[in-house]
Amino acid sequence: MTTRMLLRGTAGLLVTSSLCAAAHAETGTEAATTAQISQLAKKVSDTLGLSFDGYLRGGFYGSSGNNPGQQYQLGGDLQHFRLGNEGDTYLEFGVGKQFDLGDGMKWGLYVMPSWYNGVESTKQIYGSVSGFSFAPGVSFWAGQRYHRIQDIHIVDNWLMQDGDNYGAGIDGLDMGGGAKLNLALYTSGNNDNHNTVLNNARRINLQLTDIATNPGGSVTLSAGLVQGDFALGKPGAAVGLLHKQKNFLTDGLDNSLFVQMSTGHAALTGEFYNLDIGGAPQAGARQMRVAEVINWQKGRFGGQALVGYQTVAPDNASGWRDYSLGGRVSWGLSSHVKLLVEAAATARAVENQPMQHLNKATVAVAISPDSGFWTRPEIRVYASRFDWNGAAAQANSSTFGANGRTSANTFGAQLEAWW
Repeated sequence: MTTRMLLRGTAGLLVTSSLCAAAHAETGTEAATTAQISQLAKKVSDTLGLSFDGYLRGGFYGSSGNNPGQQYQLGGDLQHFRLGNEGDTYLEFGVGKQFDLGDGMKWGLYVMPSWYNGVESTKQIYGSVSGFSFAPGVSFWAGQRYHRIQDIHIVDNWLMQDGDNYGAGIDGLDMGGGAKLNLALYTSGNNDNHNTVLNNARRINLQLTDIATNPGGSVTLSAGLVQGDFALGKPGAAVGLLHKQKNFLTDGLDNSLFVQMSTGHAALTGEFYNLDIGGAPQAGARQMRVAEVINWQKGRFGGQALVGYQTVAPDNASGWRDYSLGGRVSWGLSSHVKLLVEAAATARAVENQPMQHLNKATVAVAISPDSGFWTRPEIRVYASRFDWNGAAAQANSSTFGANGRTSANTFGAQLEAWW
């Protein structure tokens, strides 16, 4: 049994047994209400000094005829509109523990295993130390971890992150005015790929967050620099800007604007790009992305919408341009039931080839603790319709475009939760 498995199993056993015992003591019955269980879980977590976070999705997936049940997309980072289009099972479960060293100093451990369709991997495993008198509020860490800035939920993508490789860094440097700086150094290996000299690659990342710019607005800046002995492609760099605006145009509407560029073996996110695919080194690329995202919740009406444009020009192949326009809305039918509708139009233009088009629409009914757009856990029943043109069918002839197919209907039931 690995140390990771032992830590995970021991933490789970402690929490489960303590929670059951506390439930009997608090309620005197075999059953406790959801609110009581939540309160007891917090007590157990506080007592043991453990923190928990994670994400889960899974369910039943089906389709008409011999169509695939999921993964209808042209391939772009902003093109996988996910509602009724996942067809997989995924779990990540993070467990952290802080130890008090006295005089305000603490050190901690964090482990995040994950499972995707039955395959186990490790997203994060690292240690940290904080509370030094010469650097109050700063955390020093080493191991395997990532820093994610802000996701676009409807396309299941974090546009700013620095990856899950072995590394070390400093978090939370106070830059004044509420702005914080994260600095990190990474190699190309991780817990699932032990080759730490893969292309002898190294990366430095910085993230300068929460720079106040205007009332209700802030900017985050990211940058990455990649060096290495590459068989194909070049070293590279990435820069990105994110402007977030609360109450954009009207109360309750939040706006996020991403502008990002990268070259060589640096990805737009700040991670490595095409460093190793299928065991063979790949070339780098010149890339650019602009994405505009809005989120809102006005009474029973909530949602998220996206318009995006991305270009990729590989160092040794033809390039392409991706276009994305879509959104998901929710309407509270009652206190625990909501109607979900997602629609999107996507396109890909590959040099010297016909334009590919793929459109989708999904309708779902969901139940959750309340009817807010972001409320989870959520259990939903959905039906989806996908249509695409001949160029998209030809480019995806081994998957959803097999035999020249240009449309599909899918259906299913899915649970999604985070904590």
